[in-house]
Amino acid sequence: MKKIAVYPGSFDPVTYGHIDIIRRGLTIFDEIVVAVARNSQKKSLFTTDERVELISDVFKGEARVSVDTFSGLLIDYVSSRGAHVIIRGLRAISDFEYEFQIAQMNSCIGREIETLFMMTSLQYGYLSSSIVKEVCSLKGDIDKFVPPEVKSALRLKYGLL
Repeated sequence: MKKIAVYPGSFDPVTYGHIDIIRRGLTIFDEIVVAVARNSQKKSLFTTDERVELISDVFKGEARVSVDTFSGLLIDYVSSRGAHVIIRGLRAISDFEYEFQIAQMNSCIGREIETLFMMTSLQYGYLSSSIVKEVCSLKGDIDKFVPPEVKSALRLKYGLL
């Protein structure tokens, strides 16, 4: 039986921190589904389709990573993909409190689904998509934070190309 995990998020945009979690997750799981949340309430810089395309570009050639979108309850989506694990990345204690509450709620709804918390690697502990967008919008160097294809997409969004 294949071990499949779902790594959900907004990924607006995907950063080296996200990529690190996915790559490390591949040492544990046979397949990881990167699930981009469709959330009409949240103001995103990139459309859902653009985020899917960026993540797909970053992981092209890695057959064990697939990219999809979902809306509704995450627990339902995870079950529909035949997965039994949700991967969540943690940067700080403040992340843990929120993620713990969500994991507890998910375990009440879908007892067969586990949540695996992965600490970010030390060099990405400060990194967030919001910070990357702000630095880019102010014409700062983001090479250490995102892959080249994401940097180009960000610069295009901010009219910096």
